[in-house]
Amino acid sequence: MSNMRQSVPPERWPAWYDGKTVNEALFCRDFLAAHKLVYTENAFFTPNGCMVDEAPLQAAMFQMLEPWATTQVTRKITGMIDLLRIMARTDNLPPQTDRVHLANGTYILGGRFVPGKEEVVRSRFPVAYRPDAPRPQAWLRFLDELLEPEDVTCLQEFIGYGLIPSNKGQRMMIIKGKGGEGKSQIGTVLARLFGCNAKNGSVGKVSENRFARADLEHIHLMIDDDMRMEALRQTNYVKSLVTAQDRMDLEKKGKQSYQGWMYARLLAFSNGDLQSLYDRSDGFYRRQLILTAKERAADRIDDPDIAAKMCAELEGILLWALNGLERLADNHFRFTESERAKGSRDTVKRDANNALLFLESAGYVRFAPELAISSKELYGIYRLWCEENAMTPLRQRSVSEFLIANAQRYGIEYGNTIVNTAGRRVWGFKGMGAALRLSEEHLGHFTPTHEETPFDRDRFCA
Repeated sequence: MSNMRQSVPPERWPAWYDGKTVNEALFCRDFLAAHKLVYTENAFFTPNGCMVDEAPLQAAMFQMLEPWATTQVTRKITGMIDLLRIMARTDNLPPQTDRVHLANGTYILGGRFVPGKEEVVRSRFPVAYRPDAPRPQAWLRFLDELLEPEDVTCLQEFIGYGLIPSNKGQRMMIIKGKGGEGKSQIGTVLARLFGCNAKNGSVGKVSENRFARADLEHIHLMIDDDMRMEALRQTNYVKSLVTAQDRMDLEKKGKQSYQGWMYARLLAFSNGDLQSLYDRSDGFYRRQLILTAKERAADRIDDPDIAAKMCAELEGILLWALNGLERLADNHFRFTESERAKGSRDTVKRDANNALLFLESAGYVRFAPELAISSKELYGIYRLWCEENAMTPLRQRSVSEFLIANAQRYGIEYGNTIVNTAGRRVWGFKGMGAALRLSEEHLGHFTPTHEETPFDRDRFCA
């Protein structure tokens, strides 16, 4: 028997100890009375936020248990953690989208601060709120050298946006440059500002791995320090992350899928653009905030300690980010996007979808209410345009899908009432026609591909 048990009379033993064994249910009840703890969505939460590592929980249980249990302590702790998952279970811990929990209290949108750390929360940031914190000079000087002033404003709003568990802004951010500008230093600072609420990751992995979203559960910000240049084969996982405003279906390897809150914002640093192999919809590109770094001055001397200097200003950077969050909220979560940033997004979209350039070119097609053209003839003209402009043609289906999705924009209508040169009724577009006569050589003698099947027509014309 330990010294503790020898020195304490039986009447003062814990309720969960009978002199020989530990009553695990009673122990867990006492433990929950002494520690604020809830369990939901496969994680424990405390007043310090999500418990990403259960080691502190194990240590606290061992400290409480050690004087009374001498055998199989590790097994007991493992079993009692499983029991805690049942006893501390709750479904009532929704994200609080109007406040930011900080090291010394809670900042509530509108400028109110409540000191203390009493309630169990989903996340807490490791930086204290100090309204008199000095202006972060090194940080602001660094951003001034890296970005245009209007883009610094957008970045300020996006970083502030990352502090709350909300996807109301429905945007991800990409900061691109030619290399050597130092843009990835932003990620180093944000990793310190966000603490365990940030995670390094890959946009490419999120797009191709159905388990990657669950890895970002309870995370505010995913930082892709060097985004891959390969075009994404699919975009639905990325788009669902950017726009999620409720519980979504999450999967982990070997486990049943479940519903969980997802509010991870995506921030990527890159030497190029985020492209998609197949998704050329406006929705994919509209979700991107694209900031372009200034070119690195040839005579610039880099400061090897710049990251440490900026991290020493975290309390000032926090105030700066909160100001951006307040401005974003006042603007109904519409970002202050510069004309330069908008132009970058339009350029990326055009580069990914040369059908846009084709429709805006002269001498190939024209638009008028009385005109009509079959899908086959239109695609033949498009292929001729690609040949003459040294561009790779998109699939016929991609061109048709783009036109159908943008029919109102171009004043056209898709249907099967177009009469071709053979007098047969075929699918095509009203409101546009050929501006040139296409030879049989360029029209081609290809058979309709799967996108011209009735199934796809029904899908796009429903």
